[in-house]
Amino acid sequence: MTPTRHTDRRPADGSPVARVCVDVPLAHLDRPFDYLVPAELAATAVPGTRVKVRFAGQLVDGWLLERTERSGHAGRLAYLEKLVSPEPVLAPEIARLARAVADRYAGSLADVLRLAVPPRHARVEKETPEEPTPADVSADEPRPARIPPGTTGVPDPPADTDGWGAYPAGPGLLRALADGRAPRAVWSALPGEDWPARVAEAAAATVRGGRGVVAVVADARDLDRLDAALTGVLGPDRHVRLSAALGPARRYRAFLAARRGRVPVVIGTRAAMFAPVERLGLVAIWDDGDDLHAEPRSPYPHAREVLLTRAQLGGAAALVGGHARTAEAQLLVETGWAREVVPERATVRARTPAVAPTGDDPQLARDPGAATARLPSLAWTTARDALRADAPVLVQVPRRGYLPSVSCADCRAPARCPHCAGPLALPSARGTPVCRWCGRVSAAYACPECGGRRLRAAVVGARRTAEELGRAFPGVPVRTSGREEVLTRVPGGAGLVVATPGAEPVADGGFGAVLLLDSWALLTRADLRAGEEALRRWLTAAALARPATAGGRVVVVADGGLAPVQALLRWDPAWFAARELAERRELGFPPAVRMASVTGTAPAVAELLAEARLPEQAEVLGPVPADDDRERMLIRVPRSRAAALAEALHVAAGVRAARKAADPVRVQVDPLELF
Repeated sequence: MTPTRHTDRRPADGSPVARVCVDVPLAHLDRPFDYLVPAELAATAVPGTRVKVRFAGQLVDGWLLERTERSGHAGRLAYLEKLVSPEPVLAPEIARLARAVADRYAGSLADVLRLAVPPRHARVEKETPEEPTPADVSADEPRPARIPPGTTGVPDPPADTDGWGAYPAGPGLLRALADGRAPRAVWSALPGEDWPARVAEAAAATVRGGRGVVAVVADARDLDRLDAALTGVLGPDRHVRLSAALGPARRYRAFLAARRGRVPVVIGTRAAMFAPVERLGLVAIWDDGDDLHAEPRSPYPHAREVLLTRAQLGGAAALVGGHARTAEAQLLVETGWAREVVPERATVRARTPAVAPTGDDPQLARDPGAATARLPSLAWTTARDALRADAPVLVQVPRRGYLPSVSCADCRAPARCPHCAGPLALPSARGTPVCRWCGRVSAAYACPECGGRRLRAAVVGARRTAEELGRAFPGVPVRTSGREEVLTRVPGGAGLVVATPGAEPVADGGFGAVLLLDSWALLTRADLRAGEEALRRWLTAAALARPATAGGRVVVVADGGLAPVQALLRWDPAWFAARELAERRELGFPPAVRMASVTGTAPAVAELLAEARLPEQAEVLGPVPADDDRERMLIRVPRSRAAALAEALHVAAGVRAARKAADPVRVQVDPLELF
């Protein structure tokens, strides 16, 4: 694709100027640069293609954004050096979206495009739909079928609205999607809900209306379930999966299938939030409170916000669903941007398991030790009764490992590594203490406070819990589900499953009992979202239990007077989200306001803030300590001044980049962690 080099190269006859976004991660270069299109590339160098250009004496990658007749640059323009590929991988609507996301998060367009467009795979790009599956792709991976231009390629199967019929607004939502309208909904799913089937039905209704769908889930397990549901509703080869875990070839093949219009539906993890879908009609996200939806690379966008921006820019419908509800989703409802899709209370009562706390007055009267016991008598008898009824029992433990935190058995001082001061943990019953930070073994540990050498558990992990339950219920199979091995499904017979949050499997017929242990580990975190996150994890686990009418019970080891526990008892995530949002509005925390964090060394942070022309209403808070001898400053503004704040921080970062400042500063808008 390299043009022939001649000293007398001439520009293309029509639209000879190409506006290029150069892939240079410097804030002060966040603008398009003009280049001449040589005549030999006039037909192939189209908007959306990848190119190489000379920039500051180096050959760098870039995206061709548009072709124009003339340039605003008064000097001489250089030519495009190379057309990497004639494939227009960057759709115009994705380019506009990327610019909007960059502006919202105080980032650069090049950083967002790096997230939006996967790296090129030349062999995959040269394939045609009729070619056989390459050797590096499994034979059972579905190949997208070619869809004729102007059609969806999807038949018109009858919609199964029985599931959505449990929600008064559900059937109307499907009708609006099928009619080509753009409803916006915040959906509170019932316990035991087959949510992949509901999302698939919404996608099918949108496709029947002649439009496309992008649906994003948090992890691979949820993606597998949604994949199976969509195959059942739409049929094979009507959607693709897009995930960073697919590998370069498979990911690029799925991306091209969507970009070329061969499939109307794209599902995936956060990598799919920028998926190019023709005539986008619906964006959907499941469990938007999961922190896996937050992109860890600059400019750190959240999948929910990207999808909502897509819906706003493209006039598409939006569906934000989950068993819990975030304060951000509640804000959408309260501002009128979206409507609730919730079941009636009678339906909720019929579908929920019986939920009981261990820390309320009646339980403490029967079992005074319930206030301090890790497994109070109510939890033990609930598990025993479920196992006797030949039903599986789920035990949720917030921490993985055996004893992830230990302390001195004599003075109770936290056990710290003598080398780096990191927390010590015990990997097994007969293991030696190991530092969780540096990994060094402290076989001869002695407490620096009292000299004691005996250790006790400060925090109990999933493996130790499984060991204890195995002794408490001899003969009952005990399985763990966590980082080492995540279970997808378990049989419906008697058995114990100890899982960390997010790794809970689905049981055939539902769990007879769900025990939520160590609630203090979730509720006492120094985090603005501690209560919201605790409720989200509890509801996710409790939703796997059978209804109370079928004997399903949930026991939460916590005080029943706490707001998150009350929301769980009543199964009312909307009430808790409204309460949480009201408190944050009163205290001035997101999402009621817009906040940004600036993290770096103290001199670097001070330099950036001195350069930033912050809005008049901006409040600068801090500093608060960060990691590695760095500090963090917080800037708070009203939501109406959010764009001005992002622009000010981006310009200030550009000034530092132009000066070639040595110490980096990390700028994040609306970070998940403020403290």
